[in-house]
Amino acid sequence: MSDKYTAAIVGPGNIGTDLLMKLLKNSRNIEPVYMIGVDPTSDGLARAEKLGVEASPGGVDWLLSRDRLPDIVFEATSAGAHRANAPRYREAGIRAIDLTPAAVGPHLCPSVNMDTLRTVDNVNMITCGGQATTPIVAAVSRVVPVEYAEIVASISSKSAGPGTRASIDEFMATTSAALEKVGGAKRAKSILILNPVEPPMLMRNTVYCALPPEAAEPGPLQDRIRESVQQMVADVQKYVPGYHLTAEPQFDTARSDWRGWGRVTVLIEVRGAADYLPEYAGNLDIITAAAVATADTYVDLLRRNDATTAPVSAAR
Repeated sequence: MSDKYTAAIVGPGNIGTDLLMKLLKNSRNIEPVYMIGVDPTSDGLARAEKLGVEASPGGVDWLLSRDRLPDIVFEATSAGAHRANAPRYREAGIRAIDLTPAAVGPHLCPSVNMDTLRTVDNVNMITCGGQATTPIVAAVSRVVPVEYAEIVASISSKSAGPGTRASIDEFMATTSAALEKVGGAKRAKSILILNPVEPPMLMRNTVYCALPPEAAEPGPLQDRIRESVQQMVADVQKYVPGYHLTAEPQFDTARSDWRGWGRVTVLIEVRGAADYLPEYAGNLDIITAAAVATADTYVDLLRRNDATTAPVSAAR
């Protein structure tokens, strides 16, 4: 028997299918055994079956009726669905990694706060925009206070499936909250743009952080901010190779519309690994790659813990 932990993916859409491909290709600790949906004609379910993963359109009811429950469930549906499903997973003793903006559990960004995994059984992967921009805000805030952060995430409309479109309000709220709770900004705002341009664009993110007056002019603080951002980009690239700056951080001097504070602007682009959709779908790539990195670390931690923290599913 494999010593990998078993997993179910709930939601066979763009995100769930890309996640399945990454788990099969890249995960050192996770074996996907179930793919769950509600549409019998789903391409994701058909693809899972061809890859040897048991697939069903029977939804969560079907999953929880299995004799062999998974150790971990990846939720790739919608925010509303995860809010309904999370208590059921917990009651069944299944740990959850949530790829919706539901934020039932704490926000997690692998390059920033992976230690969150030590104390919870449900973690939230924020959003694609949150995974792309929270690390940058965190990189700035570990050098100087960030009174205000604002991000704009632009993605190809072709890469946004029904689950993403159904959760846009939650996307903005959850991303903004993560910029504050994980990124360290005192206040934050997020904007999502679904761009129908042809050919489809790569995911692009613009991050603005207000800087205190002492960092608004060239000098050692700006140098430290620049170095911190570059180090954070390198950390994210360990699990998302297509994540990169499109220009060096741009510093503006104090402006009246920023209430006397200066500003740094960071421009990020994400090229997807094309595991399911083409490389323009970097928004899928960054959240699914972050989920795989999180799950692998989750299992490492569980294996180091004593038997009282081991999975309680029928599979163990």
